[in-house]
Amino acid sequence: MPKMIKVLIVDDSALVRQVLREIFQTDPLIEVLDSVSDPYQAAKVIQNVLPDVITLDIEMPRMDGLTFLKKIMSQHPIPVVIISSLTAKGTETAIKAMEYGAIEIITKPQMATKEFFEESKILLCDAVRAAAISKISQKSFPKIKVTPKYTADAVLASPGRLSMIKTTDTVIAVGASTGGTEALRIFLEALPPDSHGVIIVQHMPENFTKSFANRLDEICRISVKEAENGDFVLRGKALIAPGNKHMLLKRSGARYFVEVKDGPLVNRHRPSVDVLFRSTARYAGKNAVGIIMTGMGDDGAKGLLEMKDAGAITIAQDEKSCVVFGMPKEAIKLDAADKILALENIAPYIMTII
Repeated sequence: MPKMIKVLIVDDSALVRQVLREIFQTDPLIEVLDSVSDPYQAAKVIQNVLPDVITLDIEMPRMDGLTFLKKIMSQHPIPVVIISSLTAKGTETAIKAMEYGAIEIITKPQMATKEFFEESKILLCDAVRAAAISKISQKSFPKIKVTPKYTADAVLASPGRLSMIKTTDTVIAVGASTGGTEALRIFLEALPPDSHGVIIVQHMPENFTKSFANRLDEICRISVKEAENGDFVLRGKALIAPGNKHMLLKRSGARYFVEVKDGPLVNRHRPSVDVLFRSTARYAGKNAVGIIMTGMGDDGAKGLLEMKDAGAITIAQDEKSCVVFGMPKEAIKLDAADKILALENIAPYIMTII
């Protein structure tokens, strides 16, 4: 029988704790160890038994989530999933929490619509599962097969065979999930100011992607922004798909631009890497580089293969440098990657081939 993932819920709202407990109880591999209202109570629980994953609110009385996270990482490194509201302050702080070692950010579930709540269940349970098998946990958990809810067909029809004329512009398409915020920082910081245009899907909630992009823009030599519908893909610029929206590459003459649109969860995600990669295969063909980075599940694996079949150069991050070797592993299984590289070698390699 697979080992249960023991979760400690830390949130000052009794209603949120109740909702999270009910959500996690729907997953046969997740066991709620306890649910507490503040970090002081959480510390008492941890003294008796170490949870496998902690879900942590950011804005709490007595001790805020960021301070507690620092203490956890210095004393008992435990995978932490940040479950935050969409306040401006909460968004900025949650991004900072990722820099301090949190594994994922998830938006607090709301009861607005049944569809929204069902999607929240999927994202929350997947985040806990991903955190449990991340490198920081150093535990032996069962490998979990994630069943896709929809494929990229739900957003963009399969391209079939394409003949794409080579242009002078190359598009670099990147997909990442768990552990991707740090991986993308390392990758983008290594790119020169005149780098070819970069388009990115990082699995992250609505509004958080804007703060993430702004933070990267401050530290990278290229400019980084959250994509808006119609943005052109330009040299020295990276566009990050906004949370809760799919992003597709499109082409008008010799110019590339992005389309940002709604749609169902694809491979349990919105934005989806498969959607981005499929559109890149269709509209850029051999004028593209595809990179699949750390993350759980198989989103992006089939899309990377479509890019390879269209003539693109394709790269998968290697197991050693991944926080979760899921998405790259699935792509490698499909023989979708021309190269398997350590994270720190991806940007230098690209600069030698395009």
